Amino acid sequence: MTHKRPVLVATEADDVTADMVITELNRRSVPVVRFNPADIGEALTVSARFGTCPASVVGQIRTPSRTTGLADVRAVYWRRPIWPEFRHLNPDDARFAAAQVRYGLGGTLYALDGPLWVNHPLRNAAADYKPAQLALAQRLGLTVPPTLVTNDPGEAREFITAHRRVIYKTLRWTPYERDGVPMTGWAEPVTANEVDDSVRVAPHLFQARVDKIADVRALVVGRRVFAIRIDSGLLDWRKDYSRHSYTVIDLPNRMVSALLAYLDHLGLVSGSFDLALDRAGHYWWLELNPNGQWGWLEEQTGLGMSAAFADLLTRGDNP
Repeated sequence: MTHKRPVLVATEADDVTADMVITELNRRSVPVVRFNPADIGEALTVSARFGTCPASVVGQIRTPSRTTGLADVRAVYWRRPIWPEFRHLNPDDARFAAAQVRYGLGGTLYALDGPLWVNHPLRNAAADYKPAQLALAQRLGLTVPPTLVTNDPGEAREFITAHRRVIYKTLRWTPYERDGVPMTGWAEPVTANEVDDSVRVAPHLFQARVDKIADVRALVVGRRVFAIRIDSGLLDWRKDYSRHSYTVIDLPNRMVSALLAYLDHLGLVSGSFDLALDRAGHYWWLELNPNGQWGWLEEQTGLGMSAAFADLLTRGDNP
């Protein structure tokens, strides 16, 4: 029966945001199978058969507390799963085993054509390239700050000189440590004098600074849009959450339509957009996080974000 079809929730062990959605699913009496790929082994088993019956794939996923048939899955909430590293094995064996899990467990899940994915990991990955994001935003009529991606120091200096107030942003967040201390790449001001030949090592993203008065985080869940204005006085609001004040706002209809079209183009059903609001009341598009955090925003504003996710996953159909 439909109400017995489970939702798979793939995420790490400690994920408060996933817990919020699971709580909402429990209120709807929707069964949930939660797992983390890193638990492969006694705590996670997958079995799949191909070419043995009319269905293209049949099998099961088993955890210590749940078992579900692959054909019964109504939706997959792909949150923050961690793939195993097999650190107890030698490096060659560890790489081999990790690849088998990613392409065995992952490939089996990707073979399912019935469930709704929020979001499909392959589409998340394809949507995570900032240069492609910028180009798509402009094609959809969104206002994008002048941006340069280059590993040419001369080009970088010329761009900074032309636009005067410029920031540097990482092209992708990556785990990084310096002298054993975890580091995070914030958006930071940069001058032409700071650019040296080390820029040649890899592409860098330089962007003209928006004269903003506030930031806006817009979370899209299916066709629902939750927009929150964040006042912090910071260039990068992620640096200090204690300085934030939050206001629920309504985006202009044209902006809402553009954000929905953006996700439709990428085949995503959810995403977190970062926008900047300038002194003239104009919105600037900054970036998309296809699997961004939102739990703290629900706590701060009372918006029903987790309920919206639960509604989407319960329906199990593409909105």
